[in-house]
Amino acid sequence: MRLILAEDSTLLREGLIRLLTEEGHQVVAAVGTAPELMQATEKHQPDVVITDVRMPPDHKDDGMRAALDIRRKWPDIAVLVLSQYVENRYATELITSTGGKVGYLLKDRVARVDEFLDALDRVAGGGAAFDPEVVRRLLSRTTKVDPLETLTQREKDVLELMAQGLTNGRISEQLHISQSAAEKHINAIFDKLGLTGSTGLSRRVLAVVHYLGS
Repeated sequence: MRLILAEDSTLLREGLIRLLTEEGHQVVAAVGTAPELMQATEKHQPDVVITDVRMPPDHKDDGMRAALDIRRKWPDIAVLVLSQYVENRYATELITSTGGKVGYLLKDRVARVDEFLDALDRVAGGGAAFDPEVVRRLLSRTTKVDPLETLTQREKDVLELMAQGLTNGRISEQLHISQSAAEKHINAIFDKLGLTGSTGLSRRVLAVVHYLGS
């Protein structure tokens, strides 16, 4: 796939370029600032943009805001955000901004190469990939929301895995239950959260996370 990489740390940027190239991907541009990211995206129209959250010029949330702009301007381009921390406000906005093709990973996850590459493939394929810690933070923000309090512990476990972008089959593997049992839990979750109209993996994940952030 064709990728753009935005990371102001030269060491990490070069390391990711090498990793991605060795995996057979084409890094069409590697930049270190948010304005350069926007310019490169407009020029190259890549399959996926991988970007850090904190970047020049302000060294705050420039990368995240650029990711949101990219999702609005070019919805066919997948976006995978890397961060050293969970930025609750923008994490929720990014996740709920589209019908898929989004991911949010903490940088520690990049060191786990197989998990990072799996997340990249899921996002590029139209799905979602959210770091478990990001999901836990979003869930923790909503502990006082009545509908969530109606979920059983097993349903909460399933919901967390759903929000990470796992398929029904992978949820059943993670929780050591049958796939039909996982599907029953998922249906129960949507019933309790009033999300029965959602269909498809990407839309159901976005609907759940949108609800959690509301």
